[in-house]
Amino acid sequence: MPTLTSVRVELQLESAAVSPAGLLLAVAARDGLAVQAEELLASGPTGALPVREIRYPDGTRLHEFEVPRGSTSVSYAADVLTDGTKGPELAAHERWEFTRPSRFCPSDRLAGFAAAEFGGVNRADLPRAVADWVHRSTAYVLGSSTPTDGALETLVARQGVCRDFAHLVVALLRALDVPARLCAVYAPGLSPMDFHAVVEAAPGGHWELVDATRLAPRETLLRISSGRDATDTAFLTTAGQVDLRSISVLAVTDAPLPVDDHTGRVSLS
Repeated sequence: MPTLTSVRVELQLESAAVSPAGLLLAVAARDGLAVQAEELLASGPTGALPVREIRYPDGTRLHEFEVPRGSTSVSYAADVLTDGTKGPELAAHERWEFTRPSRFCPSDRLAGFAAAEFGGVNRADLPRAVADWVHRSTAYVLGSSTPTDGALETLVARQGVCRDFAHLVVALLRALDVPARLCAVYAPGLSPMDFHAVVEAAPGGHWELVDATRLAPRETLLRISSGRDATDTAFLTTAGQVDLRSISVLAVTDAPLPVDDHTGRVSLS
């Protein structure tokens, strides 16, 4: 049965100089996601700012604009119907793109550890086995990591937030030659509410979803963007110094939240 999800985002920015900026706030254009209503607005000291959409081949929608000098507000709102369409198959180029090491996921440096820890697990079960291990071994602690921390720092510290959990899962899976990528999502049921980072992995030929934090039911998640790691999925990227003064994120559904024990296979539209 289709589910209606409403998302709302408010950003307040401050800049001492004009700076190009890119936003990853919009729900991805994918099969199974039907946007019923949507609005993205950026306003500076002199009024509304022009915004241009750039669409990636995977459906990610980046919006670029120029942050003016002074204060800028950005708002995004969308109502989206999801119909439970099965997630995508693994494309030929993705088999290679998402098994390579990346900035936050240096899988080549974790090969020995991953083989020792998960060498006896069937390939089809690796995404859930790795996510379960990271869930058990890592404490979710707000403010415990920095924006430059990657999977190695999380493995050593054994604590972090959702992006840290996701980076560690991705790095371990790639070290086991399983294609894996980070997905930025809206997550009804998440507390405290924010953007959320989860992992898609393809041990066979189909992407499936795991979340080592277990902070929200996977069936309700809405894709914003996907990439090698947080470098590709940041909600705001600027070419100059822009301060994020405040952020508010809300995602709710019109149906009761499902119970997710994180043992079944779930895909993300």
